[in-house]
Amino acid sequence: MNEDIPRLGIDIGRVIIDGSAHPSGDDTAFFSGDEATMLATPEVPGAVESIARLVPRFGGRVWLVSKCGPRVQARTLRWLAAHDFHRRSGVDPAQVRFCRARADKRQHCLDLALTHFVDDHPEVHAAIRGAVTHQYFFGPQRRPVPDYGHPTPTWADVERLFIDSLLTPACEAAPRRGTG
Repeated sequence: MNEDIPRLGIDIGRVIIDGSAHPSGDDTAFFSGDEATMLATPEVPGAVESIARLVPRFGGRVWLVSKCGPRVQARTLRWLAAHDFHRRSGVDPAQVRFCRARADKRQHCLDLALTHFVDDHPEVHAAIRGAVTHQYFFGPQRRPVPDYGHPTPTWADVERLFIDSLLTPACEAAPRRGTG
Protein backbone atom coordinates (compact mmCIF):
# COMPACT_ATOMS: atom_id res chain seq x y z
CA MET A 1 0.00 0.00 0.00
CA ASN A 2 1.16 3.49 -0.85
CA GLU A 3 1.05 5.90 2.09
CA ASP A 4 3.52 8.50 0.80
CA ILE A 5 1.05 10.59 -1.20
CA PRO A 6 -2.58 10.63 -0.02
CA ARG A 7 -4.99 9.76 -2.83
CA LEU A 8 -8.75 9.57 -2.44
CA GLY A 9 -11.33 7.41 -4.22
CA ILE A 10 -15.07 8.03 -3.89
CA ASP A 11 -18.01 5.93 -5.03
CA ILE A 12 -20.90 7.81 -6.67
CA GLY A 13 -24.23 6.04 -6.09
CA ARG A 14 -25.60 6.51 -2.56
CA VAL A 15 -22.39 8.38 -1.70
CA ILE A 16 -22.72 11.44 -3.97
CA ILE A 17 -26.02 10.83 -5.80
CA ASP A 18 -28.87 10.11 -3.35
CA GLY A 19 -31.41 8.03 -5.23
CA SER A 20 -33.24 7.19 -2.02
CA ALA A 21 -34.11 10.89 -1.53
CA HIS A 22 -35.66 11.42 -4.97
CA PRO A 23 -38.58 13.89 -4.80
CA SER A 24 -40.91 11.28 -6.31
CA GLY A 25 -40.15 8.91 -3.45
CA ASP A 26 -39.02 6.31 -5.98
CA ASP A 27 -35.49 5.17 -5.16
CA THR A 28 -35.09 3.77 -8.68
CA ALA A 29 -35.98 7.06 -10.44
CA PHE A 30 -32.32 7.71 -11.28
CA PHE A 31 -32.12 4.39 -13.10
CA SER A 32 -35.53 4.10 -14.72
CA GLY A 33 -36.97 7.60 -15.01
CA ASP A 34 -36.86 9.92 -17.99
CA GLU A 35 -34.06 12.50 -18.29
CA ALA A 36 -35.79 15.16 -16.15
CA THR A 37 -36.62 12.61 -13.47
CA MET A 38 -33.07 11.30 -13.44
CA LEU A 39 -31.62 14.82 -13.20
CA ALA A 40 -33.98 15.61 -10.29
CA THR A 41 -32.22 13.01 -8.16
CA PRO A 42 -30.60 14.98 -5.32
CA GLU A 43 -27.09 14.96 -3.93
CA VAL A 44 -26.28 13.21 -0.68
CA PRO A 45 -26.42 15.99 1.94
CA GLY A 46 -23.01 17.59 2.43
CA ALA A 47 -21.26 15.50 -0.23
CA VAL A 48 -20.23 18.22 -2.68
CA GLU A 49 -19.27 20.69 0.03
CA SER A 50 -17.13 18.15 1.88
CA ILE A 51 -15.49 16.92 -1.31
CA ALA A 52 -14.70 20.53 -2.26
CA ARG A 53 -12.88 20.96 1.06
CA LEU A 54 -11.05 17.62 0.69
CA VAL A 55 -9.81 18.09 -2.89
CA PRO A 56 -7.17 20.70 -1.88
CA ARG A 57 -6.12 18.59 1.12
CA PHE A 58 -5.44 15.73 -1.30
CA GLY A 59 -3.66 18.04 -3.74
CA GLY A 60 -6.33 17.33 -6.36
CA ARG A 61 -5.63 13.58 -6.20
CA VAL A 62 -9.31 12.61 -5.95
CA TRP A 63 -11.07 10.14 -8.24
CA LEU A 64 -14.64 8.99 -8.56
CA VAL A 65 -14.81 5.22 -9.02
CA SER A 66 -18.21 3.74 -9.76
CA LYS A 67 -19.57 0.31 -10.65
CA CYS A 68 -22.31 0.41 -13.28
CA GLY A 69 -23.26 -0.62 -16.78
CA PRO A 70 -22.99 1.59 -19.87
CA ARG A 71 -26.50 3.09 -19.57
CA VAL A 72 -26.10 4.12 -15.92
CA GLN A 73 -22.56 5.32 -16.66
CA ALA A 74 -23.94 7.70 -19.31
CA ARG A 75 -26.70 8.87 -16.94
CA THR A 76 -24.17 9.41 -14.17
CA LEU A 77 -21.97 11.56 -16.40
CA ARG A 78 -25.00 13.61 -17.45
CA TRP A 79 -26.06 14.03 -13.80
CA LEU A 80 -22.55 15.17 -12.79
CA ALA A 81 -22.54 17.72 -15.63
CA ALA A 82 -26.08 18.98 -14.96
CA HIS A 83 -25.34 19.44 -11.26
CA ASP A 84 -22.09 21.26 -12.07
CA PHE A 85 -20.37 18.73 -9.84
CA HIS A 86 -16.84 19.15 -11.17
CA ARG A 87 -16.72 22.93 -10.83
CA ARG A 88 -18.39 22.87 -7.41
CA SER A 89 -16.31 20.02 -5.99
CA GLY A 90 -12.97 20.63 -7.69
CA VAL A 91 -12.76 17.00 -8.91
CA ASP A 92 -11.24 16.95 -12.39
CA PRO A 93 -13.72 15.47 -14.94
CA ALA A 94 -10.85 13.32 -16.26
CA GLN A 95 -10.67 11.65 -12.84
CA VAL A 96 -13.86 9.62 -13.13
CA ARG A 97 -13.57 5.87 -13.60
CA PHE A 98 -16.14 3.16 -14.16
CA CYS A 99 -16.09 -0.62 -13.88
CA ARG A 100 -18.66 -3.34 -14.39
CA ALA A 101 -18.19 -5.34 -11.17
CA ARG A 102 -17.71 -4.19 -7.57
CA ALA A 103 -14.57 -6.30 -7.22
CA ASP A 104 -13.06 -4.44 -10.20
CA LYS A 105 -12.73 -1.35 -8.02
CA ARG A 106 -9.68 -3.02 -6.49
CA GLN A 107 -7.72 -2.68 -9.74
CA HIS A 108 -8.61 1.00 -9.96
CA CYS A 109 -7.42 1.44 -6.37
CA LEU A 110 -4.12 -0.24 -7.22
CA ASP A 111 -3.65 1.60 -10.54
CA LEU A 112 -4.30 4.96 -8.87
CA ALA A 113 -2.41 4.08 -5.64
CA LEU A 114 -5.39 5.18 -3.59
CA THR A 115 -4.82 5.50 0.14
CA HIS A 116 -8.40 6.41 1.10
CA PHE A 117 -11.71 5.14 -0.26
CA VAL A 118 -15.34 5.90 0.60
CA ASP A 119 -18.05 3.50 -0.53
CA ASP A 120 -21.39 2.39 0.84
CA HIS A 121 -21.10 -1.25 -0.20
CA PRO A 122 -19.41 -3.84 2.08
CA GLU A 123 -18.60 -6.05 -0.96
CA VAL A 124 -16.43 -3.25 -2.38
CA HIS A 125 -14.63 -2.83 0.91
CA ALA A 126 -13.94 -6.55 1.11
CA ALA A 127 -12.54 -6.45 -2.45
CA ILE A 128 -10.22 -3.48 -1.80
CA ARG A 129 -8.99 -4.67 1.58
CA GLY A 130 -5.20 -4.63 1.59
CA ALA A 131 -5.07 -2.27 -1.40
CA VAL A 132 -6.36 0.83 0.42
CA THR A 133 -5.32 1.68 3.97
CA HIS A 134 -8.21 3.95 4.97
CA GLN A 135 -11.61 2.47 4.13
CA TYR A 136 -14.78 4.41 4.93
CA PHE A 137 -18.13 2.57 4.98
CA PHE A 138 -20.55 5.34 4.03
CA GLY A 139 -24.12 5.69 5.26
CA PRO A 140 -26.17 3.22 7.25
CA GLN A 141 -24.76 -0.29 7.25
CA ARG A 142 -26.81 -3.44 7.78
CA ARG A 143 -23.98 -5.17 9.64
CA PRO A 144 -21.24 -3.91 11.93
CA VAL A 145 -18.29 -2.37 10.09
CA PRO A 146 -15.24 -4.69 10.16
CA ASP A 147 -12.18 -3.64 12.14
CA TYR A 148 -10.32 -2.66 8.97
CA GLY A 149 -12.89 0.03 8.16
CA HIS A 150 -14.44 3.17 9.57
CA PRO A 151 -18.20 3.67 9.85
CA THR A 152 -19.09 7.05 8.35
CA PRO A 153 -22.84 7.66 8.44
CA THR A 154 -22.57 11.21 7.04
CA TRP A 155 -20.18 13.34 5.00
CA ALA A 156 -19.31 15.27 8.18
CA ASP A 157 -18.01 11.96 9.61
CA VAL A 158 -16.10 11.21 6.40
CA GLU A 159 -14.48 14.62 6.34
CA ARG A 160 -13.50 14.51 10.02
CA LEU A 161 -11.88 11.08 9.70
CA PHE A 162 -10.12 11.94 6.42
CA ILE A 163 -8.60 15.06 7.91
CA ASP A 164 -7.57 13.12 11.02
CA SER A 165 -5.91 10.46 8.82
CA LEU A 166 -3.97 13.11 6.92
CA LEU A 167 -2.59 14.50 10.18
CA THR A 168 -1.50 11.05 11.38
CA PRO A 169 1.99 9.91 10.31
CA ALA A 170 1.85 6.94 7.92
CA CYS A 171 3.60 4.69 10.42
CA GLU A 172 0.71 5.26 12.83
CA ALA A 173 -2.04 5.04 10.23
CA ALA A 174 -3.46 1.68 11.23
CA PRO A 175 -7.23 1.67 10.74
CA ARG A 176 -9.13 3.02 13.66
CA ARG A 177 -12.86 2.78 13.94
CA GLY A 178 -14.80 5.98 14.41
CA THR A 179 -18.43 6.82 14.85
CA GLY A 180 -20.65 9.75 14.07
